[in-house]
Amino acid sequence: MLLEGKKGLILGVANKQSIAWAIAESAAREGAKLIFNYQNDRFKDKVEKLAEGIEGSKAFQCDVGNDGEIAALMKNVEDEFGRLDFLVHSIAYAPSEELAGEFINTSRQGFATALEVSAYSLIAVSRAALPLMNSGGSIVTLTYLGAERVVPNYNVMGVAKAALEASVRYLANDLGPRGIRVNAISAGPIRTLAARGVGGISKMVEHHREIAPLRHATEQAEVGDTALLLLSSLGRGVTGEVIYVDGGYHILGTLAPMG
Repeated sequence: MLLEGKKGLILGVANKQSIAWAIAESAAREGAKLIFNYQNDRFKDKVEKLAEGIEGSKAFQCDVGNDGEIAALMKNVEDEFGRLDFLVHSIAYAPSEELAGEFINTSRQGFATALEVSAYSLIAVSRAALPLMNSGGSIVTLTYLGAERVVPNYNVMGVAKAALEASVRYLANDLGPRGIRVNAISAGPIRTLAARGVGGISKMVEHHREIAPLRHATEQAEVGDTALLLLSSLGRGVTGEVIYVDGGYHILGTLAPMG
């Protein structure tokens, strides 16, 4: 019961295949009480139904592109929990047309959208959560190898993830004196709802399975349990880091093309 008595907010659950849901399952298994968000009515029923399966959990609407909705979500968290021990940020988005073809053709608006939703939102929600984390805590976000290497069709999302990883380091420096740790998990390719927007995701998963040192595709539960480490006291000395959960794929040198 590594998280017994702890209160957490998990952002980014869309369905049972979501990495955020795997993290929720790991956290709940270890005793955490959880609150979830859903972006809009499209996801409301699915997220609420999932939340019903975890005792004491609730879900509230929050589009992280709207500061008013972020503030309202934190007010709901305060009303329900009184405090926050950890925050999981598993949110990323770029327009589908930006995830195909050459990166040089990235539009100004597509770039701005990807950076705002995928990177700036971590800063916005962390700042809003700060008053509820006055006893310290942990913040975890999700990134991908495309932040540091060119991955076909990942395009502007790779730039957004690079900004996200830099934000993790700056936030870790700001929040460390307050006893709050900030880390990222770089997961291997997983067929989630968000990943379906990346062309060739099935080939990427199969390629990963074939050449990653552990010779298997990354599983959501593996990411969930690594997040558990970072959210619990077991990770109390770790901050500002990117932890890879990809079967060792990131250590390899020249890789076969994935297109």
